[in-house]
Amino acid sequence: MDPLYIILIISVIGPILGSLIGVLKKPSELFTFNMLSFAAGVMLAISFLELIPKSIEHSTVWLSAIGLLIGTIFMYGVDKLIPHIHPETFELEQGTKIKKTSKYLLIGMFMHNLPEGMAIATGFINGFSSTLAIAIAIAIHNIPEGICTSSAYYYSSKNRLKSFLLSSSTAIPIMIGFIIAQFIFKNIPLTIISMIIAATAGVMIYIAADELIPTSCNTNNKKWNHSTIFSLIFGVLFVMILI
Repeated sequence: MDPLYIILIISVIGPILGSLIGVLKKPSELFTFNMLSFAAGVMLAISFLELIPKSIEHSTVWLSAIGLLIGTIFMYGVDKLIPHIHPETFELEQGTKIKKTSKYLLIGMFMHNLPEGMAIATGFINGFSSTLAIAIAIAIHNIPEGICTSSAYYYSSKNRLKSFLLSSSTAIPIMIGFIIAQFIFKNIPLTIISMIIAATAGVMIYIAADELIPTSCNTNNKKWNHSTIFSLIFGVLFVMILI
């Protein structure tokens, strides 16, 4: 099978699998937090060991730094402007109502998943192993998102099939982002590509720092605190071995 198809399949598994679980049975918090912590380790490792060094190699430290800031600020803006559910706790943001929020979740998830698809495509510049690591990390990260999105629709509509299909459709922007990035990379200068690579690192670092690590390594929950730390380390080791 073409490596491109393998990556695309892995990329869309996360939202689809999460959406299915969301309308069937929610997994335990211990399992979910360890899964998210592993994804955080992969995202951080691929950012610092692969993407940022590659970005600097293709341009300069300053252009790479600008790209990193752009990616971080972009995700911050998306987080503030688009209503969404915190995937790490399966809970709505404070002050939101599930019936109202469920109407906007699809738009919100599209906005969140589009840059993730572009991030996956960025890996192809560095090789298949880098792309595979990014795709796996994002897929793991998207499973809880799929769970909370489909469960929110199901809670509001009581329609299991509709909830699953609508939530699964959030995999579409991942593919769109992937295709857009592939086209862009063939038609722009290498220095711009370098900044996009760094911006991708900024996106993943923001996701790991804002959503994944704070909850999965919550020191107020001693029963799973240490296991999630090791899960994060295993995520880093996974990337070290893979690349």
